[in-house]
Amino acid sequence: MSRKYFGTDGIRGRSNAWPMTAEMALRVGAAAGHYFRAAERGVNRVVIGKDTRLSGYMFENALTAGLTSTGMNVLLLGPVPTPAVGLLTPSMRADLGIMISASHNPHYDNGIKFFGPDGFKLSDDAEAEIESLIDSGVPNALSEQIGRAKRIDDGRFRYMERLKAGLPAGFNLRGLKVVIDCANGAGYRVAPDVLWELGADVIPLGNTPNGLNINENCGSTKPAAAAAAVVAHGADVGICLDGDADRIVIIDEQGQIADGDQLLALFASRMADEGRLSHGTLVATVMSNLGLERYLEGRGLALLRTRVGDRYVVEEMRNRGMNLGGEQSGHIVMTDYATTGDGLLAGLQFLAAMVQTGQPASVLARQFDMVPQLLKNVRYGEGTAPLDADEVQRVIADAEARLDGKGRLLIRKSGTEPLIRVMAESVDPALAEQVVDDIVAAVERAA
Repeated sequence: MSRKYFGTDGIRGRSNAWPMTAEMALRVGAAAGHYFRAAERGVNRVVIGKDTRLSGYMFENALTAGLTSTGMNVLLLGPVPTPAVGLLTPSMRADLGIMISASHNPHYDNGIKFFGPDGFKLSDDAEAEIESLIDSGVPNALSEQIGRAKRIDDGRFRYMERLKAGLPAGFNLRGLKVVIDCANGAGYRVAPDVLWELGADVIPLGNTPNGLNINENCGSTKPAAAAAAVVAHGADVGICLDGDADRIVIIDEQGQIADGDQLLALFASRMADEGRLSHGTLVATVMSNLGLERYLEGRGLALLRTRVGDRYVVEEMRNRGMNLGGEQSGHIVMTDYATTGDGLLAGLQFLAAMVQTGQPASVLARQFDMVPQLLKNVRYGEGTAPLDADEVQRVIADAEARLDGKGRLLIRKSGTEPLIRVMAESVDPALAEQVVDDIVAAVERAA
């Protein structure tokens, strides 16, 4: 399905440049409001959260104007993690949830993500309907039917209580020293507070947002500062979130970084041992390491792969009745507790494993040996299609032939940025590097 505005995770782009303008947000709000008013659920209520980007104020106001113009009532949560919107949309009996965030992207980007009344991200079909309404325009509500807007001050506290409800009765983190890097993003208050309430000795980083420093040399995509802090403070573990706190990486007590694949292996193993892993299957994407697949096979468990994007992981989980999935990038989805990826939830579950097993983070975060994997990104200009070039196709075919039986190759367009992602994994790291470099060079020439 070809989509004009929506990518793999809502609408995203550079703030104040098309399509991420205030005018567009107004139209998006009106289109979404009309779409859900037409569903005739009779609630006419929308929950809106945001991260800490400066542009969030602009988009929050524009979306509110568009939504209220169609008769929707808006509940404004302020800065909260993306999973909090997924939680509070059904909890507050809303028709729609909206998160204003560009996740791990720099401050100058922003995005708009949608959640349905069940707290799950909207389907491709629903987004396509909203797209058509954006272009065609929608009628305004009668003047006496214009919606209202209201600030909700306790949204983050409701979310924190739900997080703690997923832990064993009486569970605490006393005696554990935890570095928490909030990426100067949406989790900057929630994450340190919930760890402190549970009794941890908390060392917060990235918790002073100024609207421009979100994800800047911090968070899950740049964990070096947190790794150094773990070692310097003699901490037991480090937890790094991204800008909207829906993904995570773990840092062990030695300063080593573990990605989402290692966490998925740990959680799948523990849930299977407890008889809680639905169908003995983990859902992950084509990006997950071959080592994870081999690890699961060795334990008699299965790995089901989807295309990249946590929304597609969740869709497959729901279609097949599975309760654990995620991405190598750190989206961990546990549908027993949440409707979308939740970095803080995953972090608390990791800490619970540390407390319950008595094992250090370095043991729990190293469940399998990674097959060497190399990923490089190539930026391309608007209107170009470098993957269609004959030379690029020839180089890709040659790379696949060279990797046959020795590894695998994955090439795809990013759904959130103008990037071509080239990934290869092989038991021969030199071969993986060579084929990736060859493809990257060909794409750069074509772009």
